[in-house]
Amino acid sequence: MHHVPISQGIKFLFEDIPVHVVEGGSGFPLLLIHGSGPGASTIANWRLVLEPLTRRYHIFGMDLIGFGSSGRRAVPPYFDVDFWVRQCRAMIDRMPGEKIGVIGHSLSAALALKLAAIEPRISKVLTTGSMGAPFAVNEGTMRCWSFPNDRDDLVALAETLIYDRKHITEAYIENRINTLWADKAYKDYFVSMFEGDRQRFVTETLLSEDELRRIKIPVSMLHGRNDIAFPAQVTMQIAESLPQADIALLARCSHSIALEFPEKVLSACHTLFET
Repeated sequence: MHHVPISQGIKFLFEDIPVHVVEGGSGFPLLLIHGSGPGASTIANWRLVLEPLTRRYHIFGMDLIGFGSSGRRAVPPYFDVDFWVRQCRAMIDRMPGEKIGVIGHSLSAALALKLAAIEPRISKVLTTGSMGAPFAVNEGTMRCWSFPNDRDDLVALAETLIYDRKHITEAYIENRINTLWADKAYKDYFVSMFEGDRQRFVTETLLSEDELRRIKIPVSMLHGRNDIAFPAQVTMQIAESLPQADIALLARCSHSIALEFPEKVLSACHTLFET
């Protein structure tokens, strides 16, 4: 289904939990980390850009613990930003190169920036649909952090994440159905991860003034102008504290930037990582 010439069987243990990584290509090393919606993973998030990126970079697409083909924690909290930062640092320790780049989406855009504040090997960061600044959760945000109960819920979720309905094909919906409902344990885990007041997950991802002050490297930030669930003002607010950050607000684009405009993500990558 996904014609990506990369190895998808790389695993390592982090705090006794298996971590799944896809790897491919050669050149400047890039760590790709995905968002936090139901069914999120390296393949789900980045599938349209993975193969093109392998032509110019050495990519490492890691599934966060609790998502994709990585393992799950035995006890809560399942949503744990500090834990995921540690997981990312363990991955970075396994990557080659004196310097590396990081591409992070949504939750993982905040992770990428937090990592940039503490990891000297990170020389450049690209974010899409970033979290990391305060905003009030809305109906769209709540939908992104809820497990769809049926096909109608799934379509409503897709219409929240994607601006142009042409991308919401039968193949897209069927793929999501197969991903989400093949494993009941995954549903239970995801529901537990996001139970309670969802505003606290925004709070957990916030970048502190100290973290922002420590980020001295080039940063490029893409955000959909029509993003319902994670408003573009989040990226704008972060960038106010990052005078070296480039910002692109994409028209007719919601939250799934790498699905809606993969060519713009690739262009941003080449502009950032090859200069």
